[in-house]
Amino acid sequence: MARLDPRNWASWRPFGIGLAKPNNYLELWKAFKSVKGNRRYAWRILRQGTCDGCALGTQGMRDWTMDEIHLCNVRLRLLPLNTMPALDVAILSDISAIAGKKSAELRELGRLPYPMLRRAGEPGFTRISWEEALRVAADGLRGARFGTYLTSRGMPNENYYAAQKAVRALGTNNVDNTARICHSPSTVALKQTLGAAATTCSYADWIGSDLIVFIGSNPSNNQPVAMKYLYHAKKAGTRIAMVNAYREPGMDRYWVPSNVESAVFGTKITDEFFGVNVGGDIGFLNGVLKHLIENDWVDKVFVDRRTSGFEDVRRAVAGQTWEELEALSGASRDDMLRLARLLGEAWSAVLVWSMGITQHAYGEDNVRAIVNLALARGFVGRDKCGLMPIRGHSGVQGGAEMGAYATGLPGGLPITPENATKFTDMWGFEVPDSPGLTVTDMIDAAHRGDLDALVSSGGNFLEVLPDPAYCREALSRLRLRVHIDIVLSSQMLVPGEGDVLLLPAQTRYEMVGGVTETSTERRIIFSPEVEGPRIGEAWPEWKIFTELAAQTRPEISAKIRFTGTPQIRAEIEKAVPFYAGIAGLSKFGDNVQYGGRHLFADGRFQTPDGLGRFSVVEPPALERPDGSFMVATRRGKQFNSMVHERRDAFNGAAREAVLMSAYDADRLGLPDGARVELHSGERTYQGRVLRAPLMPGNLQIHWPEGNVLLDESRRSPQARIPDYNALVTVRSL
Repeated sequence: MARLDPRNWASWRPFGIGLAKPNNYLELWKAFKSVKGNRRYAWRILRQGTCDGCALGTQGMRDWTMDEIHLCNVRLRLLPLNTMPALDVAILSDISAIAGKKSAELRELGRLPYPMLRRAGEPGFTRISWEEALRVAADGLRGARFGTYLTSRGMPNENYYAAQKAVRALGTNNVDNTARICHSPSTVALKQTLGAAATTCSYADWIGSDLIVFIGSNPSNNQPVAMKYLYHAKKAGTRIAMVNAYREPGMDRYWVPSNVESAVFGTKITDEFFGVNVGGDIGFLNGVLKHLIENDWVDKVFVDRRTSGFEDVRRAVAGQTWEELEALSGASRDDMLRLARLLGEAWSAVLVWSMGITQHAYGEDNVRAIVNLALARGFVGRDKCGLMPIRGHSGVQGGAEMGAYATGLPGGLPITPENATKFTDMWGFEVPDSPGLTVTDMIDAAHRGDLDALVSSGGNFLEVLPDPAYCREALSRLRLRVHIDIVLSSQMLVPGEGDVLLLPAQTRYEMVGGVTETSTERRIIFSPEVEGPRIGEAWPEWKIFTELAAQTRPEISAKIRFTGTPQIRAEIEKAVPFYAGIAGLSKFGDNVQYGGRHLFADGRFQTPDGLGRFSVVEPPALERPDGSFMVATRRGKQFNSMVHERRDAFNGAAREAVLMSAYDADRLGLPDGARVELHSGERTYQGRVLRAPLMPGNLQIHWPEGNVLLDESRRSPQARIPDYNALVTVRSL
């Protein structure tokens, strides 16, 4: 163990006894209990599989960043899904008894074992054969206007690739995945400014960097194993800053269970906190850039040799007044100077961001403002530096790169006639040459009656997208819904005007031939099939999609079908050149990191002229009338929309909590626990006040419960990501 350093200790209380924090050892006990009857199988999954939780990526319980155990609460909480027995399909014959259950309760019923069909007007589902299921689906898709959505729920690259190929064989680019509603603004902005839509560095660059800045990102909740890296970064002298509306308790101090020192005394994580309003990031980041320029802290050699557009940006921020930037951000000019000085004095820094940056109507500009800072200081292409849009789910990075995207083909190529012709020649059938419907556009089309069918692999629009009532109405109007999943979800039970088909899928650990995932740091990792029980007649999703297409278009079936995942990987290597090496991944531990440790280490960006592009980012015109608040949706003890506990151990917030600054609560005379109602136009949400270290004028509520307040029409202009924030007023009940 490295030398003890009390300066970084969070508390002298052994194991933080009596303090508000997760009990990681209790989580181990809960996981042990939750897989009763399948504990040997669960242990093999942990030892032999690549984690299907967040996108840090593993080799069993090890990773490539340090030689320590890699195991977190998220992965433990997912074990029951991967090991539970099948549900009794008799309960689906009449769904009236379960129609009101939450998805968490539905999951506990067990795995989906067989294809099930519910005709319009029937009380429930009937078990059918795969042959009949494919016939029903093919009849409904043939000649229909349809869309396909794929979630990140443990989805490997092979499933994504086969699914998008099958959808395009059916004559449409209406295929989208969960990356659309989390990091699509990062994809758009990074492609425009750097030429590549991926993190430019590796996790190893955190450790020993002069500075790490987290912007709208909370890995303590969403990527908890990353906190182990931050512990080691602190030991190496790295300073950590956080830019956020809420001072996340887990980012203030954290107890890393696999490190003795941190497990006993905890670790102070954040050294510098910068509070900004919800939606005020551009005002703050532009202010930081303004200070960098005015104080001559710009890396002029890097800017002159490797970038373009700097003079336009310099003039733009010079024309933005401090009063304007302060009013938008909620931060002072001195706060902006404090971060500018940290960046200006740092030889190396990694800038990390997540949903707090992207899930806005101007998410692309938020990301461009971050890229401007990195280019101004030359923090790209070398050790301990980089831009990192950290991924919260193991399938997100690969989903878009495999082409499961309404606006992109395999390899992230834009959908143009030229690129469509390339894949037409490769696959032997015509590929549409214009972009398809994004997932939010699919729901709009269904609501208008302009979509006939929807194929949804995982996901739950009632919990993921804004305005659940709007989504429910859209789903009910479809002539055919095909839900592919491993468990039940509430959207499957929405009655409709047409047929609803449930198709049982395999987990990644059940797939013959093994599969791969792509981590945040661009590492393509092989995950082998793990010996254990198998569920009924569940199929791998790559086979479900290719058979759907083959049944719908039998004349080209030979061009769509695969013999197994090794054949899919071989085709991926041909279709996506930068995935070179994926075809050779075949056993536990095999991996390849495309682009190497750093992208652009050769001094050139992947733009047409090889230069990184500065972007003029104008502050958004946000108005907050007196007495109103900006409310943001947050995550608690959950993974994606899967809620694991009613109460978040970091801050004690129950699911109905309305997080509010002490200043605002006192001003409104609201004690903790006071019942309040939030209003956004006609939309309302009821909850209970909980004081929190939050910027005055801002509130936070849990997602997905708070989605009832969100306006489904508010989306960013290019990425089409929903805005997961709202302007509200507060009324005491």
